[in-house]
Amino acid sequence: MSNEKQSLNIAVLTVSDTRTEETDTSGKYLVDSIKADGHNLVDKKIVIDDKYQLRTIVSKWIASETVQVVLTTGGTGFTARDTTPEALSVLFDKEIEGFGELFRHISYLEIGTSTVQSRALAGMANKTAVFCMPGSTGACKTAWNGILQEQLDSTHKPCNFVDHLKANIEPGCATRG
Repeated sequence: MSNEKQSLNIAVLTVSDTRTEETDTSGKYLVDSIKADGHNLVDKKIVIDDKYQLRTIVSKWIASETVQVVLTTGGTGFTARDTTPEALSVLFDKEIEGFGELFRHISYLEIGTSTVQSRALAGMANKTAVFCMPGSTGACKTAWNGILQEQLDSTHKPCNFVDHLKANIEPGCATRG
């Protein structure tokens, strides 16, 4: 493995009934962080809190040859409309239990026991890492700065997720359809 940092192809999905591109501060934060770290944003969408629409979008990204990482924000709480864990966990080949555990640990240091209401989760599907975060911009900052920035960095030691992802194909350059 090279010591040079690898740029990953990342898609961002905001799960919300009310946010628009203009009001989606969480999605914007993730997009800005991805780009600042030298990764490629290959797609960004906003979807209503509907587990079937959510599952459809993420399934397409998992099946894509170019998308290596999916970041979702929203839909991880306890309201009746929050269905991100139910929608996406069935797509996982393997769950990344440590993501939710570590997210809640870091979050506890910031917001105390309210973190128990977070159902943040992650998993691997078709060599694509899928990380599901709460919808607040603060939660996205916690996840990015406390976990994802290092784990999506191919030079981070002793380990990171890059070796577990599908091969990096430039966006728009897929040869198989």
